[in-house]
Amino acid sequence: MNQVARLMLALLAPLPVMAAPVTYNIDSFHSFPNFSIGHLGMTTIHGRFDRMSGKVVLDTAAKNGSLEVKIQTASVSTGDDKRAAGGRSRDEHLRTPDFFNSAEFPEMTYKSTKFNFAGEKLESVEGNLTLLGVTKPVKLTVTSFNCGPHPFNKKPMCGAYVEGAIKRTDFGMKFGVPAISDEVKLAISVEAYPE
Repeated sequence: MNQVARLMLALLAPLPVMAAPVTYNIDSFHSFPNFSIGHLGMTTIHGRFDRMSGKVVLDTAAKNGSLEVKIQTASVSTGDDKRAAGGRSRDEHLRTPDFFNSAEFPEMTYKSTKFNFAGEKLESVEGNLTLLGVTKPVKLTVTSFNCGPHPFNKKPMCGAYVEGAIKRTDFGMKFGVPAISDEVKLAISVEAYPE
């Protein structure tokens, strides 16, 4: 076969199908950032934020993507929101300038800089967390990640569970250290649907 014939066959052959990046909206009713922190050297307090929104862009063929999340700091919940006796609750205290300062900083954000894959598996996400007006790098380990049809409505969806840790003093949150520990462990559950 001569070179002209080979060129003609190459031009007529179908192009390989390339997977395009898919954008997913985070389902705020099924996605929550959770945290845990040591308290008085005796126990661990657990909490979460009830309002999170954002987008995930995933390109499985190119093995990359992006993540952008917004968390409403006033939605912090540790199971102590109102006290019958009238004293200030823990959740109310967490909204003050001692901690999240929700009046001045109503949102914290996380923006990815890199998705790390091992073969087909998404292993971790690197990015920047902005809290109290301070931005620091935070790496999140992906412990679970799956995409497929929703078991009830059959619509496509993805779900993930990621873990990480920060030092709150890195962001200027110094109240109570060391009785209330500096290290905060993070565990974030996410469900998302294509736009």
